Amino acid sequence: MSDEPGRARGWAAGLLRWFSLRLRLMLVFGLVALTAAVSASAIAYWLNRDAVLTRTQDAALDEFRKSLKDDTDPLPSVPTCSELRDAAGRMADNTQKYEVLLITRTRDAGSCPAASDKGLFTLDAVPASLRRAVDQKRPVGKGNTSPYHLYWQRITLDGTPYLVGGAKVNGGGPTGYMLKSLDTERQDLNSLAWSLGIATGLALIGAALLAQAAAATVLRPVQRLGEAAYRLGEGHLDTRLQVSGSDELANLSHTFNRAAERLQKRVAELSAREASSRRFVADMSHELRTPLTAITAVSEVLEEEADSLDPMIAPAVQLVVSETRRLNDLVENLMEVTRFDAGTARLVLDDVDVADQVTACIDARAWLDAVELDAARGIVARLDPRRLDVILANLIGNALKHGGSPVRVSVRTDGDELLIKVRDHGPGIPEDVLPHVFDRFYKASASRPRSEGSGLGLSIAMENAHIHGGDISAANSPEGGAVFTLRLPMDASRIASDEAADELGDLDDLDREGAAEGERDDGDRARGKGKGRTWGKGKGGNSARGTGRNEEGRP
Repeated sequence: MSDEPGRARGWAAGLLRWFSLRLRLMLVFGLVALTAAVSASAIAYWLNRDAVLTRTQDAALDEFRKSLKDDTDPLPSVPTCSELRDAAGRMADNTQKYEVLLITRTRDAGSCPAASDKGLFTLDAVPASLRRAVDQKRPVGKGNTSPYHLYWQRITLDGTPYLVGGAKVNGGGPTGYMLKSLDTERQDLNSLAWSLGIATGLALIGAALLAQAAAATVLRPVQRLGEAAYRLGEGHLDTRLQVSGSDELANLSHTFNRAAERLQKRVAELSAREASSRRFVADMSHELRTPLTAITAVSEVLEEEADSLDPMIAPAVQLVVSETRRLNDLVENLMEVTRFDAGTARLVLDDVDVADQVTACIDARAWLDAVELDAARGIVARLDPRRLDVILANLIGNALKHGGSPVRVSVRTDGDELLIKVRDHGPGIPEDVLPHVFDRFYKASASRPRSEGSGLGLSIAMENAHIHGGDISAANSPEGGAVFTLRLPMDASRIASDEAADELGDLDDLDREGAAEGERDDGDRARGKGKGRTWGKGKGGNSARGTGRNEEGRP
């Protein structure tokens, strides 16, 4: 039982949530107006009813009391029935229009009920409780000067309300009763009730109109505020509200404008800093490429001559060669990330036989002995082959580096999607690392901040999947090992056209120049116009120069 009020409130709150704010405001106005009008009407009705009935009964009873004394005093102590009827007739001739019934002991020791209207008023019409009260004799004392008193009661006869009063004449006179119809008063009260009902209805209509006006006054600024907040959320940071007045809504609009202005300034500052940082990384990467080219050439010469070098110098040479490769890959990855951040990365689509593409990626990096391929030939998708190669190189290289062979690559189709799963047989990915494997520069172990990779490979793979309109997910297999699932559309033409249209107006001259140069360099490497040799000496972390890069994404 104690939960019923709470359930009722919860039900009411749930019901109100289905209505709009305007409707709820009007409903509240209507309920308040209805409650006030009904309460006022009820109070007015009951006050008027009590006043009308009290005035009527007081006037009738006062006249009956006076008439009973005046018309029965001349009667003998033991009157005849005719004398009693005459007295009743005289008493009934009154301004209050009530009927009279007189009862007393007659000379023949009988009882003679004398009524002014025998067909309407008889002793049976008088309630027994009223008769007992009238006949009851009370002791005369300090607080009571008369043994008999006047009593009254309201009754209903045949659907008509009546007032019945009675008293016994003090000193041994007759007992008299009066019967007055209250039908006129009932009609007056019914008319009053109808008038109050009409007034209540008019008050409810007025409240609805007032609620509509109030809703328009209150909700219109709120609606404008909501629209402005929506535009601000959509990125239109120059959105402002026109403010008029000095009420709470005006203060809210001022607050919104100040917040929007501060947000616009803050976003502009952050955008400027981001653009500056992105430009710095791009410029730094471009500047590093020239000395890196020379250093790379020297390191290749040193590597070729490693067998003839002093055994004390050979380890240092190998360190220089490996670190040069690592730095070169880091610069290339930074340039790729810069293009993604700047929004200048483009798709160069072609019809790709996925099985052939995976085989070429594995073969170029000398991974044929460590990778099992489960892919049926004839699965042709319209994708960017260079970017698909980058994704595959990073996923497979990551599996070989951290999971160990054999790595299994399976290719399937799922409706309009291409599914490529890369599974290793290693220890799997820790649960706390799974959400971060695609983060840039993420290192799963703080004790190993330096590794062969830069921590950018999986994030670049994810960006290349996104630019196709796809995605990559990482999970642990129930049988052991990690599973990376690549989902790509079978045809990325629509996405490529949409991105080209969106990006066309956003590239400034420097971004166009850097993007074009980077794309040309990457395209040259993809077509074999780079160094022309494969770094496939079982290191696992190095990819074929010109086809892709793989970096560590987990320990």
